[in-house]
Amino acid sequence: MDTIKNAANYVAESVQGAGATASKEANKNVAKDSNASLSTRAQAAGDAIGDKVDEQTHNRKADVHKEASKH
Repeated sequence: MDTIKNAANYVAESVQGAGATASKEANKNVAKDSNASLSTRAQAAGDAIGDKVDEQTHNRKADVHKEASKH
C-alpha cells in the first residue's frame, strides 16, 4: 500500500514541479519584455525566483517518493 501511495505522491509532485517550471518560464519572459513597465518586470523577476524554489522543492520531493516506491 505504501508503494502505491509513494507512486501517487511522485506523480503529484512531478505535476506540481512542471507547473512551477512553466510559471517560472512565463515570468522570465515577462521580466525580459522591454514593453512591460519596470514594476511589472521587477515583480515578474521576483515571481520567477519563487517559482524556481517551488520547482526545486517539488522535484526533490518527487525524487524522494520515486525512490521510496521502489522499496
